[in-house]
Amino acid sequence: MLRSTLPILFSSIPSLPSLFIRSARCDRRWASAATTLKKASVITPEEDSVPTYPLSDQDRSRLRLQRNIGVSAHIDSGKTTLTERILYYTGRIREIHEVRGRDNVGAKMDSMDLEREKGITIQSAATFCDWEATNPITNEKEKYAINIIDTPGHVDFTIEVERALRVLDGAILVLCAVAGVQSQTTTVDRQMRRYNVPRISFVNKMDRPGANPWRIVNQIRTKLRIPAAAVHVPIGVEDSFSGVVDLVHWRSIYNQGVKGNEVVVSEEIPADLLELATAKRKELIEQLADVDEEIGDLVLMDESPSNAQIDAAIRRATIGLKFSPVFLGSAIKNTGVQPLLDGVCAYLPNPSEAEALAHDTEKPSSAPMVPLTPAADAPLVGLAFKLEEGRFGQLTYMRVYQGTLKKANTIYNARTGKKVKVPRLVRMHSNEMEDVSSIGPGEICAMFGVECSSGDTFTDGETSYSMTSMYVPEPVISLAIKSKGIETPNFSRALNRFQKEDPTFRVHVDHESKETIISGMGELHLEIYVERMRREYNVDCITGKPRVAFRETITSRADFNYTHKKQTGGAGQFAKVIGYIEPMQPDEESGKDTEFVNDILGGAIPEGYFPGVEKGFYEALEKGTLSGNPISGCRLILVDGGYHIVDSSELAFRIATIGAFREAYKLASPVILEPIMTVEVIAPVEFQSAVIGGLNTRRGTIVDSEVRDDEFTCIAEVALNDMFGYSNQLRGSTQGKGEFSMEYKTHMPVLPHFQKELEEAYKKTMPQAKSK
Repeated sequence: MLRSTLPILFSSIPSLPSLFIRSARCDRRWASAATTLKKASVITPEEDSVPTYPLSDQDRSRLRLQRNIGVSAHIDSGKTTLTERILYYTGRIREIHEVRGRDNVGAKMDSMDLEREKGITIQSAATFCDWEATNPITNEKEKYAINIIDTPGHVDFTIEVERALRVLDGAILVLCAVAGVQSQTTTVDRQMRRYNVPRISFVNKMDRPGANPWRIVNQIRTKLRIPAAAVHVPIGVEDSFSGVVDLVHWRSIYNQGVKGNEVVVSEEIPADLLELATAKRKELIEQLADVDEEIGDLVLMDESPSNAQIDAAIRRATIGLKFSPVFLGSAIKNTGVQPLLDGVCAYLPNPSEAEALAHDTEKPSSAPMVPLTPAADAPLVGLAFKLEEGRFGQLTYMRVYQGTLKKANTIYNARTGKKVKVPRLVRMHSNEMEDVSSIGPGEICAMFGVECSSGDTFTDGETSYSMTSMYVPEPVISLAIKSKGIETPNFSRALNRFQKEDPTFRVHVDHESKETIISGMGELHLEIYVERMRREYNVDCITGKPRVAFRETITSRADFNYTHKKQTGGAGQFAKVIGYIEPMQPDEESGKDTEFVNDILGGAIPEGYFPGVEKGFYEALEKGTLSGNPISGCRLILVDGGYHIVDSSELAFRIATIGAFREAYKLASPVILEPIMTVEVIAPVEFQSAVIGGLNTRRGTIVDSEVRDDEFTCIAEVALNDMFGYSNQLRGSTQGKGEFSMEYKTHMPVLPHFQKELEEAYKKTMPQAKSK
């Protein structure tokens, strides 16, 4: 229910002739959204007796100065470079090292050798720092504690972004001042909406030729469909970029000194920027009037809001998921990072302002969710969101939502019911650790020696709460893998570890070919794991040709009336099932697209046999008869049946359901589906025709293209099966100047002639085909 309200919360507000109509509509919209959220999530005292834990004054003062943020963006937008500056200016690190620096040290948050070599982030890394923010209205200085998670930009490592955003209260969405909103930016935006994470946007690389922040702000409004406005105007362009004009507090901020560590604030606005700054401040107020009632009322009365009122409105609208303030800067040139940190403290929520909900496992699944309170004296509730195999055993990253986690305490796993002792508690600073004795609510920490899975909830045994886990996308590509020479125990040890750490990395053995198959989110994803096996476990591997994760589905309804009889000495087997199968659309919330529905009335089949029918249905879905791939988008409805008092059993009904499904499947017009990828290509303008021609030869559908200055961006939808070897072709056709990224979009039916080829190839692998 919560997720279904997101399109309402983020819908772009149309520009209407009258501000009054706009404001009235806005009020109605947010009022209805708030009512929906209230209905969906909160248990009122009248409905049920849920214990409440009020925040103490000590809790309030600690939480008010606490922020949990993530840094997310498209590939190469400057996330890790920005995090490096944040750590430097907050005093966590003594020196700045670049992602691909000449000193070969590498950025602090890229601790893995592979990350430093390739210049990309592979694993999300957590750290914490303190920032002394000055309140521009009162001029008071306050020290904020900030937990930061730096996330990867490649779509192959999207689970790292997914689980980081699941436990964070706010995020910085980094955008390139030239490229703007790109394919992975849209994915990150979708993930932020999924977990209701407020965001502030940071337009990075303002020093680059062709930087245009106003185009980026417009893209945020149109492509990401969220009201946004710049809170800064750049002072100088490209190479001469030296600072920003703060539109909220109407002042100029310059970065000077060694590596920009000296912030100079001037009340004077440069004369050549005065007109632009006035226009952009007016635009900011207009955007806020659309989403904030107080500013809307002031605008209606032709009054100018004060700096404090604008500041408070931005905070309200950002936390309410209605607005995103846009900051400008250049991390590599050490400009505009400190004002961004002030913005994090001013506009992103503290843990008590971010809503956290849990299920009470003692109540039915349809029961309303219970709100959690970040009170230190409340019963403990925490979520394990990431696992890592460290030198001292399993390292479990955990976000504490309620209560206090102490070293040597006994905690309970809500999923398994097992109780474990916490032997060691640490706070992470990339790959370094700092031992602590206890962690309060709203904090992020790591535990050693606690056996669990990603997404498990831990309590102190006083409550029966369980939090919802993160969304895990399905793998889209597979590889056959085998060890060079004799297989050592390290081969299976490495695969087991990677599978446990990364829910999108799957391993299975093909029953027919007896090969070990690894599956993941892309070629780079699997390539990194194969390389890690070689480096970390000394296991050289040979990989086969990549395989695409085809699926099968049905396109029409088909009835079945199937009887399974088997008579042997003694008790036989008997089961009769009647019903139909039909196509099913994926559920918007859970993404589930297969379902068993029991519509039997009058006890035609005893209740004890229903699990057998359900098991049979899901077993039949594992392998389609066209190409041997899993079946999706299918619902089985059981309407009638028959049983024998002696011969019927759960096994008999399982076998009967498998037989009935296969019989009906042939009549339901089955088709093979292939993964379709959204491909974004960026290349110089002179290669536009070559790039579009190359995508057309791969059966690509051009969705959008944009030309700016001397380069162009092309977005197309192409079948993953046709994308193998594209990087070499793109390099060849663009003299090595083109680059592309792709992400999974959906599964679509393959062309009829290709379906026939796949069916023929599958038939040849069947045992009866070989024996002929």
